[in-house]
Amino acid sequence: MKTRGILNISAVVFMSALMAYAAPIGDPAIGQTAPDFTVKGSDGKNYRLADYRGKFVVLEWYNPGCPFVRKHYDTGNMQSLQDRYTKKGVVWLSIDSSATGMEGNLSAQEGQADRAQNKAHSTALLLDPNGTVGRLYGAKTTPHMFVIDPKGVLDYKGAIDNRRSTDPEDIAGATNYVALALDEAMAGKPVTTVSTRSYGCSVKYNHD
Repeated sequence: MKTRGILNISAVVFMSALMAYAAPIGDPAIGQTAPDFTVKGSDGKNYRLADYRGKFVVLEWYNPGCPFVRKHYDTGNMQSLQDRYTKKGVVWLSIDSSATGMEGNLSAQEGQADRAQNKAHSTALLLDPNGTVGRLYGAKTTPHMFVIDPKGVLDYKGAIDNRRSTDPEDIAGATNYVALALDEAMAGKPVTTVSTRSYGCSVKYNHD
């Protein structure tokens, strides 16, 4: 009986350690204020979400090695979306939450080179190797998309579109949820699709 008691205590201690070891994943609610954050970009500047009150903001989780991400960048689809909406005053923040040593992790210099190679039109590439912002938003995949309105309220979270594949040919004819949410919200209309299940490669957090 003594041995069993020791084993039970050891199991509890082990499970508690595991729970403490893995940082909790957030789940921001649609219609509520999006969690604020400050993180450094690949350009060396600090970016704080609260500084963009009064503007629409798109958060795009990014991993340059993910085939689901490459589908949208190699075809120019993501850059086209970025260009279209940043020209309308939208702030578009790509976020790399890949941990150091994991696929997709970029140094500041690599991030700048990646942006140039992709001819990205996002406002900035934010580097989140500790996964702080990713976990705050519950980002699970690359891409994982969030749309925030000028009041700082979350309007949309989920997949970029309804074609859950790596096939570039699936972009044509797909329903792009990000464009749909932005177009409706910017026109003063309710967003019809506020949440979908994201798809893509898993975000490469520490200890995954």
